[in-house]
Amino acid sequence: MKRYPRILILLAFLTSTKAFAHVKWFQGERPPLDLNAFFQPLPLLFAGAVALVVLVLWFFQRTRAGRGFLPGAEFFNATKDRRMGLYGFIPAILGIHIAVPLLVAGVTGHLFSPDNELMGAWKPILGLLETGIALSLFYGGFARVSAVLLAWLWIVGVLIFGLEAMLDNALMLGFAGFFWLAGRGPISVDRLLFPRLEPNAFSMSKAVSVLRIGLGFGLVAAAFSEKLANPALAKMFLEHYPLNFTNALGIPIPDNIFVLCAGSVELLVGLCLIFGVFTREIIVIAWLPINLTLTIFDWSELVGHLPIYGAMALLFVWDSSQENLELWVKGLRAGPLGIDPQPPT
Repeated sequence: MKRYPRILILLAFLTSTKAFAHVKWFQGERPPLDLNAFFQPLPLLFAGAVALVVLVLWFFQRTRAGRGFLPGAEFFNATKDRRMGLYGFIPAILGIHIAVPLLVAGVTGHLFSPDNELMGAWKPILGLLETGIALSLFYGGFARVSAVLLAWLWIVGVLIFGLEAMLDNALMLGFAGFFWLAGRGPISVDRLLFPRLEPNAFSMSKAVSVLRIGLGFGLVAAAFSEKLANPALAKMFLEHYPLNFTNALGIPIPDNIFVLCAGSVELLVGLCLIFGVFTREIIVIAWLPINLTLTIFDWSELVGHLPIYGAMALLFVWDSSQENLELWVKGLRAGPLGIDPQPPT
């Protein structure tokens, strides 16, 4: 094989090793977290390289005044009014994306994800609460109250399943913060019947950042708890699901190195999201690998990843410019069901 095809295959591998994210969802027997495994030369080298890359990208982004490389919606002649219209619709989209997995988890007796199975009295109580939160966010009724309950449910999860399990579900906190700060938007029962419950403009301007950071923390936590600091778990997973496809590409890589690469890519994406480094570009890089195993794990992974899909879609069209923030707030507050005081005619 010639040199350049090998390089392209290697790059494809490095961007697709995240394909077996959320190992705990599909692994019955689970070794405990082993921090000693992380504090070894090779894992520390991989993690240090990721931190260095993120730092370099952060400085590079600053030299570009925060601008990325991929064009935004305005490049395709999307007017300000149309972007405002899209932003007004986004809370409804996100409400659906978070409601479906919450409803499934509540009905099946799990807290947020398939690896957190509720037992005893917790099963009907928290399952009913998850179902209620799901319906509230789906229809947009008392959405900010449900956001508080969602955050409270996450804290209860820490007491039941431990901090590690809930850090893996940090995106739920991100969604709770998003709906508390942004509300459920113009297309909701709240806007029709309870406009007094809507947040102020300043809170709305911070909602997307909270969601982005929540998604980033969830990916970073999974990188450590399922791969970098738990190689035994990842190895057992690969024995059940042989996803190390490097032999077929002609560049065989041992399973332990494959696991480190997977965790490093996940860590890179998570850190870039937390610090807002080339967000749109990172979303594009992560989009393909996060979908590669859908045909293997079927509907359970599809439903579980719906909140990630929704958050990624928003971040793909998002930019943090002042103009865009103003359009975001106007999109949430203006329109036929506007909540800002209207000037007299």
